Amino acid sequence: MAALQAKRVDSAPAPPPKAPTAPPQEINLRDPAYYLNREISWLKFNQRVLHEAFDERTLLLERLKFMAIYSSNLDEYFMVRVSGLKQQIAAQVTQRSLDGLTAQAQLGAIHRELKPEIQQQHQYFTEFLKPELAKENICLLDYDNLNPQQVAFLHQYFLDQIFPVLTPLAVDPGHPFPYISNLSLSLAVLVKDTQTGDGHFARVKVPSMLPRFIELPENSCDCSICRWSGVPIEQVIAQNLEFLFPGMTIQACYPFRITRNADLELEEDEADDLLLAIEEELRKRRFGSVVRMEIQTGTPDFICQTLMRELELDESDVYHIEGLLSLSDLMGLAFLPFPHLQQAPWTPIVPSRLRKVEQLEMPVVAANGHPDKAIKESPTDIFSVIRGGDLLVHHPYDSFTATVQKFITQAAHDPNVLTIKMTLYRTAADGGLASSPIVSSLIAAAENGKQVVALVELKARFDEENNIVWARKLEKVGVHVVYGLVGLKTHTKIALVVRRESKQIRRYVHIGTGNYNPKTARLYTDLGLLSCRDELGADLTDLFNYLTGFSRHQSYRKLLVAPVNLRDRILELINREIDHQRQSNSGRIIAKMNSLVDPKIIRALYRASQAGVKIDLIVRGICSLKPGIKGVSETINVISIIGRFLEHDRIFYFHNQGQPTVLIGSADWRQRNLDRRVEAVVPIEDPALVAELRELLEIMLSDNRQAWELQPDGTFVQRRPGPDEPERSTHQLLMQRATQYAHCLLH
Repeated sequence: MAALQAKRVDSAPAPPPKAPTAPPQEINLRDPAYYLNREISWLKFNQRVLHEAFDERTLLLERLKFMAIYSSNLDEYFMVRVSGLKQQIAAQVTQRSLDGLTAQAQLGAIHRELKPEIQQQHQYFTEFLKPELAKENICLLDYDNLNPQQVAFLHQYFLDQIFPVLTPLAVDPGHPFPYISNLSLSLAVLVKDTQTGDGHFARVKVPSMLPRFIELPENSCDCSICRWSGVPIEQVIAQNLEFLFPGMTIQACYPFRITRNADLELEEDEADDLLLAIEEELRKRRFGSVVRMEIQTGTPDFICQTLMRELELDESDVYHIEGLLSLSDLMGLAFLPFPHLQQAPWTPIVPSRLRKVEQLEMPVVAANGHPDKAIKESPTDIFSVIRGGDLLVHHPYDSFTATVQKFITQAAHDPNVLTIKMTLYRTAADGGLASSPIVSSLIAAAENGKQVVALVELKARFDEENNIVWARKLEKVGVHVVYGLVGLKTHTKIALVVRRESKQIRRYVHIGTGNYNPKTARLYTDLGLLSCRDELGADLTDLFNYLTGFSRHQSYRKLLVAPVNLRDRILELINREIDHQRQSNSGRIIAKMNSLVDPKIIRALYRASQAGVKIDLIVRGICSLKPGIKGVSETINVISIIGRFLEHDRIFYFHNQGQPTVLIGSADWRQRNLDRRVEAVVPIEDPALVAELRELLEIMLSDNRQAWELQPDGTFVQRRPGPDEPERSTHQLLMQRATQYAHCLLH
């Protein structure tokens, strides 16, 4: 297991092709040798997530959390990316990836990369994490090792809580092979009729509405010191199968789990009603083709072959798991009440300029499901603060509630506000108003007689059902709900408030990098600009007209908008740094994003590096650019930051000979963001805010705790502080800075 603790995260599925060594002027920047495969690059990202579970510096229950996130990420990867490759193979698509691989070659590389890695994950959980949990008196037990008192408790629990919701499904000529839902845990059971001697195959679904780990009574362990103990529910069911199959002998029972294709196939041009079309596709999603089966190691070949035949799987699609399946369920254990094993909760601060804004009493959701209109008047409103100058907020260090949420809430109840327009991509995990104060405020605004426009993106992957619920609730109270543009996904995070002030109309805007979701605002790092600059107000007016009407607006005063002008403007800014480098040796680019895949931008960065421009890239996830290649990318460094918060903000810094252009927005440098999504990126022009963003970037670039450096071969090396060097963790430093700043304001 020493390899699990290694500093270096290896390895590409095959040795990278050797880069050409021709003079720079002869280098073909389209050569596949200069690109990393986007599928394998994503797996490397998830590998870095898993490493946090392996890292002994990470608190124990946080390690469980990272292990669960790794598994959950993989589920989505198979549902979307692996299923997409399988569809390409079935359709005989011949197009190759940037690095020159066919879909079939990529699928093979994925399986070769993942199978040993998943074995490592389960081995580490069994051999390292479970014993460490036991040392802390958290005992995840196997049924075979229980004492009589515990067995008796679970037997009664089975009869009372589990048995009533189980449905055994036989497979024979009279019972066709049953439908198996996506990501559900099942038991494959072989039984023998005690009268006829005939053998039968059956499937039992493990009920997902019950806890995955059944908690045992306190002090029931033989050791008498366990503060929490539990048993996987599938083991409890397996040990009580005689109640499901009376008159049968249980011959074998093994757990398995399947993953289905969950990507929507939507013909928007042919849809009369986009909402109804997506609802229909969501119904079809339940029956997507199976793309993976996880099954316990040691399962008899007969069971494996039966499942593979019925589910139409190849051997490469089967993952044999040693130990527990579905480790994403460990997330439930990560929140057990053991504070010394978890990170201390973080309380976001209220930015100093907003401390003068009296806290409003939030609307209360009444019994009829609508927000109460009563609200306490505030002598200082957020609009007067914004009129004092642009405000940059950085979540989760700055409070979402006291900034963005307050902006929308006050607008909803301010008698001088005429109109509120917003885009909603992922706003809350369910359709309850209490979970989304933003939607509650929009409803209150409509009931207060304001014109409210909400662009609800129905195609936000895995949030489609939630967004349909929100759209209908908003429509019921008179909000103008639109679903965006045919063929484009609206990913931009923008809000426009139109307010009457004396004899004029003033427009206030919020342009951000993250969703209007108070829950994720505490977990993701995101930036947002609150402003009343005339040019930004005019730009957002034009952009909303583009989104809601038939406007074909092709130029904006300040905004960079995809798919209109964003890529072209980014390329112009890169080329400007090339010119500055040639003229004064001052070229400098720092860019932070989630993913870097767009070939045109990568080639532009390569040309900038060939000219000598110093380039630092902070890319959390997929990166197809290869740094450090002689004659191509020698001046490019790429790091990835993985830690407590999910890095989600996008910042683009172009030095411009000391007069920097700095941008924030919703777009990554990917073809889908630049060509197939509506995105908005805004320039930050206040010198103090520019300096703040530059300082933020420098903190990240100096990180030696959470940062990983990308190597030319696609592997990553984690930075570690030297013997006499202090540890610099981006998230820790930014929390400390926010806390110290808040403390200074109080004194």
